[in-house]
Amino acid sequence: MDNGQKLPVEAPELGYGKRTSKGHQRLVNPDGSFNVRRRGDRKLTVADLYHILISTGWLKFFGVLAGAFVFVNFLFAGIYYLIGPEHLSGMITGTETDKFWESFFFSSQTLTTFGYGRVSPIGFWSSTVAAIESATGLLAFALSTSLLWGRFSRPTAKVEYSSNALIAPYRGVTGLMFRLINAGRSRLIELEADVTMARTESVDGKDQRRFYRLKLEISNISVLPTSWTVVHPIDEESPLYRRTQDDITREETEILVRLKAFDETYSQTVYSRTSYKFHQIVCNAKFRPMVEDDTDGRIILDMDKLSEYELADLQK
Repeated sequence: MDNGQKLPVEAPELGYGKRTSKGHQRLVNPDGSFNVRRRGDRKLTVADLYHILISTGWLKFFGVLAGAFVFVNFLFAGIYYLIGPEHLSGMITGTETDKFWESFFFSSQTLTTFGYGRVSPIGFWSSTVAAIESATGLLAFALSTSLLWGRFSRPTAKVEYSSNALIAPYRGVTGLMFRLINAGRSRLIELEADVTMARTESVDGKDQRRFYRLKLEISNISVLPTSWTVVHPIDEESPLYRRTQDDITREETEILVRLKAFDETYSQTVYSRTSYKFHQIVCNAKFRPMVEDDTDGRIILDMDKLSEYELADLQK
């Protein structure tokens, strides 16, 4: 370091290693997931399946349940059809296709333990299959209920971050800042922010990734009723001191954000993560206000303005 800058203190190892990545890949994705792809022959366990099903999107979740329901019914319908439609009394059939579909809908009624009573199994084998399917249905719906409960009882911090981090005027100097809001209905209290900067530096002629903990103006707040602009003052002790936009790009700078909060609704601690890659860091800009007063004096938070900013002259 030169230009009169004090040497910044390097942060402890964060688990990413010092090896640089190719293709300007980021360490943390904007949604907070780690940008790491695993490869190997590790077997998928029941615990893995449970985690996938409670963490995937709602559309995919219900799609998996619907697909499993249809698949199981087709499986048992095929078994009933192979045993013989004559072993199911009350069937109204014509063609072979009609017989299969009658078997399919009898299977769906048996799986859900609903049953209208028109069609019923006759004989040992068809009755045995129906009993097995009923037990399968009870187990499947118990598992589905537990998955739904797991999804609803699993607290997540619905925090939204500004699309960009800005280097803006700040108290006679400049500051790196980004903005966040609580987009959920639950109240978040006792929020703590931790920000680390990663960049590529040449060490003994080799490029290495180095990490620096960024000192924040305010690292924790009690409540988050409106928005929170997290600010890192860029003074002589900052690793961003006198770094230009070209420097930030050349060093492949990435800002790693970790947020910890307490969710009052679930009475549990929740976490949120995101990152800003060098192309998301905008110099000479400042955020536009997103809080205003209503005519009756109440505070209005315009969430649509979370990422809005405008150009600004940096103070020298």
